Amino acid sequence: MREILPALNRWYAAGSPFGLATVVAASRSTPRDPGAAMGVGPGDEAVGSVSGGCVEGAVFELAQEVVESGEARLETFGYSDEDAFAVGLTCGGEITLLVRRVSREDDPTFGAVAESVAAGRPVTVATVIDGPAPRGATLAVWPDEVSGSLGSTGLDVAVTADARGELAQGATGQRHYGPHGERREDDVTVFLHSFAPPPRMLVFGAIDYAAAVARIGDFLGYRVTVCDARPVFATPKRFPAGVEVVVDWPHRYLKGTITDDRTVICILTHDPKFDVPLLEEALRRPAAYIGAMGSRRTHDDRMKRLVDAGFGESELSRLRSPVGLDLGARTPEEVAVSVAAEIVALRWGGSGAPLTATGGAIHPGRWATT
Repeated sequence: MREILPALNRWYAAGSPFGLATVVAASRSTPRDPGAAMGVGPGDEAVGSVSGGCVEGAVFELAQEVVESGEARLETFGYSDEDAFAVGLTCGGEITLLVRRVSREDDPTFGAVAESVAAGRPVTVATVIDGPAPRGATLAVWPDEVSGSLGSTGLDVAVTADARGELAQGATGQRHYGPHGERREDDVTVFLHSFAPPPRMLVFGAIDYAAAVARIGDFLGYRVTVCDARPVFATPKRFPAGVEVVVDWPHRYLKGTITDDRTVICILTHDPKFDVPLLEEALRRPAAYIGAMGSRRTHDDRMKRLVDAGFGESELSRLRSPVGLDLGARTPEEVAVSVAAEIVALRWGGSGAPLTATGGAIHPGRWATT
């Protein structure tokens, strides 16, 4: 959704109704997660993707029909064993899409939601997808305000409470309620789409490898900061546009920075006077990934220093060192790919092994609804 917002905003600002298809459920092996979206606007312009190409043609036509009729539709697409050429997912998975018309009249809160997402302000959009409530009705929930309605006050109150809980975790998925928000009923299905601020990537050490890691981190959707105590190296011109560059002692900067369970910390200085104080701080705070560059000799020396500083096995097990997967990487760009591959594998529980050497679903256990 973030990637297609500029086009959606353009259509919305111009007063042109458009069709918005959103993945609200997925099972087995499918290319896109819940929340993936495709927009179809004026002049038959299409942006985004809901399946990586498998069903986009059918969704394009469906979105046009929804814009014309104004009635939201819930459609499921899956692989057809009877007819391999039927519209479906050749990967064998199944996705359910909500397709609705968006305009100033249909969704007065869309503009405010889009502005919040673009500015990195957290917001959850709750949309009715099934049951005795207006399909396609939306409720936008911020930490301190609410806009829109799902059709009843009780339902709005219940969904608002859940939406704020999901937003705190950056979670997206389905919830079930009674027509008036009853917790023990499941007549109404609501899709909660959370737009939390992008996760942070903190890169320490303004070297060539850092520039490559910062570039791939930005590509993966992280808000990237590069920090180094040496002003001659920590200059914005050495890094991609949009990457924040800070001149400070790494451990001091990290001490004053908020991290959470999505934060990625990459330590590329491989100098004990920077590494050890920085790791002492990093290993005591929440983070999704903590990786440190260096040879195996450097790693052994680093671990000894950390043990001497009082760190135990459980704390040290969080450290990925030497950093990255074994890809045989040589150049800064190749090393950045190996680091990114390790981050992605750790995030989703991947093994890092070639897919040709594994069996079963390619994307097991990725989607959960409540």
